Amino acid sequence: MLEFNTDTFFMREAIKQAKRAYDENEVPVGAILVCNNQIIAKSYNQVEKLTDTTAHAEMIGITSASEYLGSKFLNECTLYVTLEPCMMCAGAIKWSRISKLVIAASDEKEGFISKYNANNLLTAKTEIIWGVEELEASKLLKDFFHKLRNDNQRNWN
Repeated sequence: MLEFNTDTFFMREAIKQAKRAYDENEVPVGAILVCNNQIIAKSYNQVEKLTDTTAHAEMIGITSASEYLGSKFLNECTLYVTLEPCMMCAGAIKWSRISKLVIAASDEKEGFISKYNANNLLTAKTEIIWGVEELEASKLLKDFFHKLRNDNQRNWN
């Protein structure tokens, strides 16, 4: 039985957001921001929907959480994200002073640590936890890109 208020519980909520992105033909990345064991923001990638290259799940979530709390600083918040953030999102995480970052899957192509080895980009106080629900998040991404490749092949034939 899954306990409420655990990293696994909150990451599963982020995966639900990633599935929303998948259903809308967006790269399936979801994010949840938690403060005092309460979800204060839910988001998913909306780059295509909003025709905005900055509409990553993390960016939308940070904006929503800041509005909810009435503060640009989220130093008492945890961000759960299904894919390792890119450099842009890592910068936003730093400037918003998020205290804990929980990542499901690494991103070898664009991740701020995996690709750029820029783990010093965040504040020294930001705790990073890797691999929570990694298999499910990775499978969702692989399925999405497999589907995208197949759809593109059909369009070329």
